[in-house]
Order: sequence, then C-alpha cells, then structure tokens
Amino acid sequence: MKRRTAREKALQALFQIDLSKSEVDEAIAAVLEDEPGDEYLDFLVKGTVENMDKIDEIIKRNLENWTIGRLGNIDRNILRLSTYEMLKSTEVPVNVVMDEGIEIAKLYGDDQSGKFVNAVLSKIKANLSL
Repeated sequence: MKRRTAREKALQALFQIDLSKSEVDEAIAAVLEDEPGDEYLDFLVKGTVENMDKIDEIIKRNLENWTIGRLGNIDRNILRLSTYEMLKSTEVPVNVVMDEGIEIAKLYGDDQSGKFVNAVLSKIKANLSL
C-alpha cells in the first residue's frame, strides 16, 4: 500500500475511533475492506491512538482562538495523524508529512481545511524543534 493510501485509511480509522469509539483493530479492519494489512497504516493508527493525550496537548498549544473540541472531526484527526507522524516517523521528512496532511485535508475537509491544517502544522513544526 502506498503511504498516501495508508494515511487516508488511517484518517478513516481515526475518524471511526473518534466518533463511534470503535476499537483500534476493528477500525483498521473496517477501512482495509478485506485488503491485506499494512505496517505503515498500523503504525499511524495505533501510534496516534496510544499518544492521543500528548498529541492533543501539542495541537492545543498551537491553536489560536480555537479549542480542540470545536475543530471539525476531519481537521482534528488530520492534525492528530500528521502531528504523530511528524513526531515519530524517522522515514518521512516533516515537510512531506505536512504536505500530505494538507492535501488530505483538501480532499476530505471543507473549503478552508487545507489552509487551516497548513497554518496549525506550520506552528507545530516551528515549536517542535525538529
């Protein structure tokens, strides 16, 4: 599975977990739709869920005039996924993670999602001291 596809499926799984409180393995199985499993997809979903409190704290510190609860479900989960990948992926440069998050936001979010995700991820990158 391509990394972009893994990210999109990870977003779908995180969305399910966030809204319907699905179990992690159940959500991953649902988005795979009988396709073989994917190591990067597992890394993204399980890592994001396991580190959710830390990730949400990072996002909160980089929001202006917003609370994490007010964010749209898609935007919130793209930010979570991208923040986790920025923190933990040793294989993907931070700028690539940001670009992927922005492009996925444009695909799945509303008209302003791409700009919003870009602004927040840019602040996160600047404050992470990577």
